[in-house]
Amino acid sequence: MRGYRKILIAVNGSKEVLTEGLKLAQDEKCWVTVVKVLPSYEGDLNLTGIKNIEDILNSNGHQALSDIKATAEAEGALIKTRMEEGEVHKKIIEVAEEERCDLIVMGAKKRNWIRKFFGDNVVEKVISLAPCPVFVVGS
Repeated sequence: MRGYRKILIAVNGSKEVLTEGLKLAQDEKCWVTVVKVLPSYEGDLNLTGIKNIEDILNSNGHQALSDIKATAEAEGALIKTRMEEGEVHKKIIEVAEEERCDLIVMGAKKRNWIRKFFGDNVVEKVISLAPCPVFVVGS
């Protein structure tokens, strides 16, 4: 491609995004940071039968990071992982700036008419605000 030095892979639950990003990173021989962004939970944290729902939500994020590390190890790639919480598109951009990434790799799911109408599309927001090019993998 272009001789990238640092790539940010923003995972959204699709293994395809991670796999494609790691292949690109191996071809380019560059550093990789993988970010998993958890949306902020602002609901009732005192649900019956669950002592702390934040712990449950965070444990899912930690499990996702563990799966990411296992995939990277299977591909023979060394990665840095980060788990962030907040608005997904803002956190992806923030991490890309902090890590001084040359490229963001992220996935795009097919959009149904509801999402098109209401326009909640993280990929479009990242593309329009990113400090570097964005490579989108279809999933």
